[in-house]
Amino acid sequence: MEIYLVRHTETICEKGICYGQSDVNIAEPFDEIFNRIVSELPEEALIFSSPLKRCVILAKHIQQNIKVISYQEDERLKEMNFGDWELKNWNEIPNEELNPWMEDFVNISALNGESFIELHERVGDFLANEISKIKKTIIIVAHAGIIRSILCHQTSLPLKDAFNNKVDFGEVIRIEL
Repeated sequence: MEIYLVRHTETICEKGICYGQSDVNIAEPFDEIFNRIVSELPEEALIFSSPLKRCVILAKHIQQNIKVISYQEDERLKEMNFGDWELKNWNEIPNEELNPWMEDFVNISALNGESFIELHERVGDFLANEISKIKKTIIIVAHAGIIRSILCHQTSLPLKDAFNNKVDFGEVIRIEL
């Protein structure tokens, strides 16, 4: 089955801000970028989206511009939960907290947040319980962490190498599952 992974566009956050599951808005204007994204998508598909507004705004635009079989927002598609680091500048996070995570983000979580393995497990649950039974084309509007996790599931890339998958704002990645 054909799946289109779509990352949300740039947010209003300044560069260097850790925003994870914070429900931040997207930067405007975005019409031109949204139209480019739609031009890279199939004419008909099921849409799944993170419930965070930076994804929902884009997913709703896609919904209005293609034939949508169904639309669903799913909590499992939220970005990584960075807990106490949410909305902080990465440079302001104490080194004694940040360095262990930087050395092993797969297994170590931000204080009151989640690790990449926890994110990967919820993405795996989403793929197994939502996607595996569908035979039609799917569009997933989500975040870089979610898309990297899906690509790791698809290619068996070790989680520690997930950042080898570059995922730009507004990027569309087509895969087969």
